[in-house]
Amino acid sequence: MNSLPNQLSLLCPLLILMVPLAPIGLALLNTGLNRSRSAAQALLGGVCVMATAAVAYCVVGWSIEGFAGGAFHSVSLAGVSWNWIASQPLFLGGVRWNEPEACAVALQVFAVGLAALVPWGSGAERWRLGSACAATVLLAGFVYPVFAHWVWAGGWLAQLGAAFHLGNGFTDPGGAATMQMLGGLTALVVVWLLGARSGKFSGDGPPAAVPAHHIVYVLLGCMMALCGWFALNAAGAMLFAGADATALPRTVVNTMLCACGGLLATLLVTRLRFGKPDASLCANGWVAGLAASSAVAALVSPAAALFTGVVVGCLLPLVIEFMEVRCQIDDPSGGIAVHGFAGLWGLLACSFLRHAPAGQVLAQVVGIATLLGFLLPVIYLLYWLLNRIAPFRTHPEGDRIGMDLHELGAGAYPEFLVRNDEFLPR
Repeated sequence: MNSLPNQLSLLCPLLILMVPLAPIGLALLNTGLNRSRSAAQALLGGVCVMATAAVAYCVVGWSIEGFAGGAFHSVSLAGVSWNWIASQPLFLGGVRWNEPEACAVALQVFAVGLAALVPWGSGAERWRLGSACAATVLLAGFVYPVFAHWVWAGGWLAQLGAAFHLGNGFTDPGGAATMQMLGGLTALVVVWLLGARSGKFSGDGPPAAVPAHHIVYVLLGCMMALCGWFALNAAGAMLFAGADATALPRTVVNTMLCACGGLLATLLVTRLRFGKPDASLCANGWVAGLAASSAVAALVSPAAALFTGVVVGCLLPLVIEFMEVRCQIDDPSGGIAVHGFAGLWGLLACSFLRHAPAGQVLAQVVGIATLLGFLLPVIYLLYWLLNRIAPFRTHPEGDRIGMDLHELGAGAYPEFLVRNDEFLPR
């Protein structure tokens, strides 16, 4: 981790105070994309998931992640020392609170919650709150910190440049891999284990449409997420890419351009395909642009940032449709594509849309392959075992009456008629 100049040591804590707007916006977006009969459980679950993630990370997660230059465990293979995991005390006992790693801890208390919100949104309307919190403990207490150590705390992915001359090693200044892609892959595992919502897929016909119950929440969440992403990318650039104050305006501009490119490209694609823009898909395009910006905002030119957002915005509706129609994956929030696919694209774009050192593309591919080939099976195994102990899927009664009444005993809108399933095929 890079040392912070005096002026940035004052700016970084201020930026971190804005970061919670990103997971708050994402929680609102997930809630709005649900049906009204599960809205309260969705938002309460978002708060609980963020709380569980923060506690798990502070109790045990950081001791596994550590910081660059701190104590770690390594394995020697083929004459190379592979830094695998940190060795720090529990309960943040090894944090030097007057050093830069303290800012990194503060940033990641919120960042790990953002990563955990992605699978929560994808498992909406059929995931038990208790088992979701248990799954979050595994994600925030083990999976996230292990990968974060490899990327941000001097682990073997960060050392690919020094050990194998692959550019600067795996680069992820804003968490496109550590938060976005990891969250998207976890969401994929959750959806596999949960199955689809009742009535979503039936017979040989197309998937049933389950419209968002409150598109205003969705769009408000997008606006709030933008503010949080400005801070997330700027603080990440300082802490994990060594950026100075002169680089922060470009990081903010590039974040905005990625989001704008994603939104406008999705708006155009849905307008051409459906005759009118689709508001929920446009919101997903906006967030997908933000997810991709986490990789590129601190590193590329404004033109490249806009191109990154446009590409992900053009492809996103097609990816979501392919997963739903062809793969029969029921993802109410679109988190698998919005965070997983967009994060993957951003990680690749940050290497070939700038003057990167030789081998940088290969370093990025190694990091992506690690997520897909190693961490995805590990997450699946851990969650499969947890599902056997604390079943993920709600009781059929929860499917029928909604998660609000089933888990909380009251609906989000008691004074209004809650829509039933008349839009689903019988």
